[in-house]
Order: sequence, then structure tokens, then C-alpha cells
Amino acid sequence: MTSTDNAPRHPPWAHLHALTVLGEAGSFTAAAQRLGWSKALMSQRVAELEAQAGVPLVRRTTRSVRLTEAGQQLVDRSRSAFAEIDAALASVRDLAGAPRGLLRVTAPVALARQQLLPRLPDFLRRYPELRLELDLADRLASLAQEGFDLAIRHTHAPPDTHVAWPLCETRSVLVASPAYLRARGAPAHPLDLSAHDCLYYPRPGATPVWQLEARQGGARHRVAVGGPLAANNSEALREAALGDLGIALLPDFSAQAALAAGRLRPVLPGWRPVGAFAERLWAIRPHTAQVPRGVQVLVAWLREVLAHGFGPAAAPQTGAARAKKTT
Repeated sequence: MTSTDNAPRHPPWAHLHALTVLGEAGSFTAAAQRLGWSKALMSQRVAELEAQAGVPLVRRTTRSVRLTEAGQQLVDRSRSAFAEIDAALASVRDLAGAPRGLLRVTAPVALARQQLLPRLPDFLRRYPELRLELDLADRLASLAQEGFDLAIRHTHAPPDTHVAWPLCETRSVLVASPAYLRARGAPAHPLDLSAHDCLYYPRPGATPVWQLEARQGGARHRVAVGGPLAANNSEALREAALGDLGIALLPDFSAQAALAAGRLRPVLPGWRPVGAFAERLWAIRPHTAQVPRGVQVLVAWLREVLAHGFGPAAAPQTGAARAKKTT
């Protein structure tokens, strides 16, 4: 009796798909989560496929899982078929009318907390058969490997291997609290910043430098800055500025609400910070022949609600604020 006698006799499509997901995820735990299986079931399906193939398909170590040469060959030759199946199912679902199902979306922490979450209830009420799983992370995720349908990213140039929709333009702004400006005075020229407490993103191995360009005439100045706090999160820098610690350089989506409320004020409004942050927000997904209906409506909604960018007048309102405004 050979080792294949106990293997499943039906075509192992689910087993092959599981191996493909395992190759992308890199671990049984992550692959099982993506498929909605238990880790034990995931391991069993791979073992059954190995029995039917008659060769090892997975190399297991204490820290990771890697496909063998035979496993990688099997995945490479079947991946496009599964992509076509996914596209076919998506197109059929679209015929049913209203978009439905789960969308997995990743977005930067500060942007999601300040701009997306206050608006998302309206989207989910508009499309009640859609469910969102939102991953808040500033790292650049591998969308295909981690199973995301869409990424929202603040970047200069989206990858050429992905489909990218521009959502809106963004700006970098210098801001400080009224109390700080009363105590220290407002700088009149970029070079005055060297005498102020500045709140900035740390750059490993580099002296913090801000570059500003005159809005009229285009003159540029580079200024070395320093201050009591550096942080790699714009919300942290905004809170420090609100605590009167200094002048902060922020993306406009982080400063928007505080500027609109008068809790922060613009600094050097005649000058434009250059090169600190990207100047456009994008929705990004891996290239596929068919874009799922749920992704289409989410991107269209994002482009609608973010069309005016992040000036003070465009600040999002919570449901409670809208209700109060209409009463």
C-alpha cells in the first residue's frame, strides 16, 4: 500500500487554495485566519495534499513555514487559475445588486483615527451588506501576502505593480498653540525657527532640517531645528503642540480639527513646508483583472468625502455633531 492510498480521491481544489494562501501568508496561523479555518484544519489539508502529491510541499521550522521547490511550483502553476475564479465569483456577485461581503482595508493610524473613523458610519449605513475589517498601521503592508483588499496610503508615488486611485491632495503645515505664540512670539521668517522649540519627526542618523518655500517668489530656506520632543506619529506631535511645547510640522489631516477650533494657529503662513510629507492620498490595491464591487464603491465614497481635502472647512463631523447642527 502506498502513501497515496489514504489521500482524498476528489480533485483537491480547496487543498490547493490552502497551499496558495499558506505560501503568501508564511505561517499556518496567518493562513488559517485568512481562510477562517482552525490551525489544525489548515495543517490537515496541507498534509492531505502532500499525501496526494507524493512529495513534501512545505518545509516547517520552529519560526516559519516555507514552500519546497515542488510546493512553490504547484502554487505558481495554480495561482492564476484561482485569481480567475475569484474574479468570476466577484463578477457574479456584482449581478446580485448591492455590494456585500467583507472588505479588509489597511490605513495609517493617525489618518484613520482622525479622518476615516468619524466618516465610516455613513458608508456602512449606505451599504449595510458590506463589512469592514480595518487594520491601523503605519508600516507598508504587503497587500497580497496579508490578504488586504485595499490600502489607503499617504505617499509620493504608489507602486507600479498596483492599481492606484488618487483620493485628494494634502499639505504640510506649521502650527503652534496660541499660548506658545504669546509666550515666545511668532517667527517672521523661516530662519527664526532655529530660535524656537520645534516638534518634529525623527530621522535616523540625520539632523532634523525643515525646508520651506515662499508662496510668492519661490525662495527656499533649509533650517536645522531642535526642541523638547520628536515623535514618529503626527497625533503625538499635535498633542505636544496643543500642550504649548512648541511649533509642530504636521500633515494637514492631523492639524485640521485643532485649526478649525482655534486651538492651534498657522505659523509662517506665507511659507510652504517642502518634502516633509507626501502631497497626495491614494487608495491602492494589487492589480487584478476584476475589481470587486465592494472595493469600487468604497473607493468612490472615499473620493467623494475627501474631495475637498483637509482644510478647516472640510473637517469631518461625528453623528452627534451633525444631529446638534440640524436641531
